[in-house]
Amino acid sequence: MKKVYLDNNATTKMREEVLDAMLPFYKDIYGNASSIHEFGRLARRAIDDAREKVAGLLGAASVEEIVFTSGGTESDNFAIKGAAHALKAKGDHIITSSIEHQAILNTCKFLEKEGYKVTYISVDKDGIVDLEELKRLIADKTILVSIMYANNEVGTIEPIEEAARIAKEKGVYFHTDAVQAVGKIPFDVKSLNIDLASMSGHKIYGPKGMGALYIKKLTKITPQMQGGHHEMGKRAGTENVAGIVGLGKAAELAKKELSDESKRLTGLRDYLYKGITSRIESIRLNGHPDKRLPNTVNVGFKYLEGESIILNLDMEGIAVSTGSACTSGSLEPSHVLTAMGVDPAETQGSIRFSLSRDNTKEDMDYVLEVLPPIIKRLRDMSPLYEKGKK
Repeated sequence: MKKVYLDNNATTKMREEVLDAMLPFYKDIYGNASSIHEFGRLARRAIDDAREKVAGLLGAASVEEIVFTSGGTESDNFAIKGAAHALKAKGDHIITSSIEHQAILNTCKFLEKEGYKVTYISVDKDGIVDLEELKRLIADKTILVSIMYANNEVGTIEPIEEAARIAKEKGVYFHTDAVQAVGKIPFDVKSLNIDLASMSGHKIYGPKGMGALYIKKLTKITPQMQGGHHEMGKRAGTENVAGIVGLGKAAELAKKELSDESKRLTGLRDYLYKGITSRIESIRLNGHPDKRLPNTVNVGFKYLEGESIILNLDMEGIAVSTGSACTSGSLEPSHVLTAMGVDPAETQGSIRFSLSRDNTKEDMDYVLEVLPPIIKRLRDMSPLYEKGKK
């Protein structure tokens, strides 16, 4: 049976080049990077090299602005809690959007229990944040605005440059969860003029359990882990040298291949969506039609439940998802689609196809061969479909 993996916004397959770069640091170069002997110096040199590569991908002005973490969730927690605690004397108001990843939303809910006030701004039908609402909401006590660069479920790319400008004009820190954007579309923290940005290794063909937080020079932030002096005193704990090396290699390759791969994936994504629209009726595109990640298309199949589609595709060797892997155990409708105003019944039938560097036109053709009869079979059994046709 042919296997087609189209759940790359959940995680990607690690590249061979990344694994090859990591292996020596499991087998031969195993020193603690804080040790001053040769074993430690070799490990430290590898970390420094990886930090330079990640800084290059993000467009950081200095390698010292990159702090390694265990992934996107820790980076988001560090950014939100760290800034909030550091700026408590100035204010207690945080602004974020209603379609953020759970790593942001649940961190904000945690801070609300500590007494912070959080405002969740709305989005339009395509998932674009309301910048006018952002302008109105920033007040004297506002200390941080956090808006994701690109949505993990529908792929909508947010107007981050404009949002950051609004925040900076008011003297407010700006953070972006760039986990889904980094390595897929151009991203430069200097030109965007942002203070904090989160990224994750396993979204760019690197190792799981590795990420980074960009912290602009002179940005006030309180460390969330206490211990040694690691990561320039910002994140205690013995460094995961092999993971850091893998993240660095993945960042290096992503920067080198970004332009060509973005164009290729956009072509495959559009080919897949056009094929679906020409073969299947009663569907809707979730997310912005143009301002969208090159690898992501989220399609709503009316009158059906997404899990049934996923299971049937899985039996044919095709892996897709209904949205975020971090909410896959939830029976609640997607908070992203709900915030976009999608009818609750239609949110249940939405499927996310997220492509990678390993996907081909042949993969898309296989999906287009298998998917239509699955949808027809499921709709033939659906009382909602019969009712909708009347």
